[in-house]
Amino acid sequence: MSKTKDASIMVMSGTKDAYDIIKRLSQLNKFKILATTTTEYGAKIAKDSGADEVIEGGLDQEEMEQVLKNNDIKTVVDATHPFASNATKNAINAAHKEKVTYIRFERPKLKKMKNKHIYTAKSFEEAVKIVLGLLESSSGDEKIMHLAGVSNLEYILKKIDRKKVYVRVLPVLDSINKCLDLGLSQENIIAMQGTFSKEFNMALMKEYGVSLMITKESGLTGGTPSKISAALELGLDVVIIERPEIGGLSEEKVFNDINHLVNHLIK
Repeated sequence: MSKTKDASIMVMSGTKDAYDIIKRLSQLNKFKILATTTTEYGAKIAKDSGADEVIEGGLDQEEMEQVLKNNDIKTVVDATHPFASNATKNAINAAHKEKVTYIRFERPKLKKMKNKHIYTAKSFEEAVKIVLGLLESSSGDEKIMHLAGVSNLEYILKKIDRKKVYVRVLPVLDSINKCLDLGLSQENIIAMQGTFSKEFNMALMKEYGVSLMITKESGLTGGTPSKISAALELGLDVVIIERPEIGGLSEEKVFNDINHLVNHLIK
């Protein structure tokens, strides 16, 4: 006879952290797990990880409130990307409105690195200004490797010659089509899945002859350290976009360790 699951948990996914959390919770056979994700690709991984049900597509605050109500959700576990600030704000507000427990899983931040080739920016707009300044002081033939996600690519391409920008994205149609829609040619799109080693990143940067890399402070899970160390070893300039500060998050329960989060849920 199958055990009745205690309560419904909504896991906001789209990251490796989220899928690890879903897998851990699923193995307990204690909770009914509803996962939300913005892409078809993410929905498949969430289902494969053990989610009982998956909602695909972005949710605004009102839609999230409705999901919480309709599915009798007791706890929201927000394991979205550190840069998905709007999703986190919507989740906090929706959880408060529906009197649902909100828990945030936040990847540990990287330690600040001091190096003459590292430049930090508070936003993508600021990152573009830094890149333009670096290009102005160079020979003009520099190529850029964009490792900061397809959703923010437009900031770069508005100001910088598309022929000079190489973008690494997930090998899914949504990401590739967005690159093409923004005017990138096929030879400038590097479609790959995975968190890559320093050596692999170095080989890729050498192959494309880039002199500058743009990335986000996505933490260890996002492979940021290996990207940065590869670029620095090759003498490349590195522009790092810092995580956005999310208002209201400081008042919520935040975990940086999946084991601690799971143990808290099963108390």
